[in-house]
Amino acid sequence: MITAVDTNILVDVFHTDRLYGSQSREALRDAFDRGAILVCDVVYAELVPAFEDRETLDGALREIGARSSPIDTETAYEAGMRWMRYRRAGGPRERIITDFLIGAHAMVSADAFLTRDRGFYETYFPELYKS
Repeated sequence: MITAVDTNILVDVFHTDRLYGSQSREALRDAFDRGAILVCDVVYAELVPAFEDRETLDGALREIGARSSPIDTETAYEAGMRWMRYRRAGGPRERIITDFLIGAHAMVSADAFLTRDRGFYETYFPELYKS
């Protein structure tokens, strides 16, 4: 089973968040035990500010067994369409296109998605939560 992982889970684990760190670490461990951990290039970019340099970031991802996966234009188009529907329906600007890119990537590239922002993704990417 391939599990795509959202930025918030990784930041919790890499920086030992007091509130969510152990819960996120356990969920990440369970995902690893079930199969592969996937990080899209947008999540990778969002992680950059949390690390001193690229070598440290890449080392942290290797340590948890995560592999990187790029977003192709088909996935980017799907993300853009969902973001457009969200905005036309009155969705506030607090959700930016990167959230939709991460969700679309998980939808097409993984069997499961690990995030603390389940409500948002469940609403705009219900495919991620169908059994």
